Amino acid sequence: MPRNALIIFVKNPIEGKVKTRLAKTVGHTKAVEVYRELLEYTRNLTDSLPSEDLHRTVYYGDFVNENDLWNGYARYLQTEGDLGLRMQEAFREQLEAGAERVVIIGSDCLDLRPTHLQQAFEVLHESDVVLGPSTDGGYYLLGMTRLHEMLFEEMPWSQPELLEKTIFKLQQHGLKYQLLPPLTDIDEWDDYLQAKERLLSRP
Repeated sequence: MPRNALIIFVKNPIEGKVKTRLAKTVGHTKAVEVYRELLEYTRNLTDSLPSEDLHRTVYYGDFVNENDLWNGYARYLQTEGDLGLRMQEAFREQLEAGAERVVIIGSDCLDLRPTHLQQAFEVLHESDVVLGPSTDGGYYLLGMTRLHEMLFEEMPWSQPELLEKTIFKLQQHGLKYQLLPPLTDIDEWDDYLQAKERLLSRP
């Protein structure tokens, strides 16, 4: 097992099940189209990372698709339960398989770049936990060197105080952590339009 493991949480692109907040503005068909674009962006992003000493695993939300854009990646099905339990068990699987540093991301951020992921793994050489804050008060990335179950228990998932409560727990348990630059996840149609503008203006 490589020392670095990247977990990618995805949903199957099914109408009515993805980007439901965005769909309120543009409809479910367009929302699926946007989500497929996000999946492709995330795949290209993770493909661009150096493959030495890195194990990539996709965790599906509904069912494992054996023939999609994630061909060549390890595939698992997320466990049942809330987001915290699903992330916790994914971390547990990768750490028990022998990874020394594990980072999880979703598939909702057009601002995420390879440098953010590389920085996350570098931070874990000297810190217990790394967090990528999202501008809505949550986080787009979480990494750790061993399983800290309290970070997944009784947390306000999808609420604006998630990051704050996560940091409070880290401080409460005396864990060393670092924060990456804040980025914006795409939840609303305006988030998508603004992210596309930033993407087009990159050097």
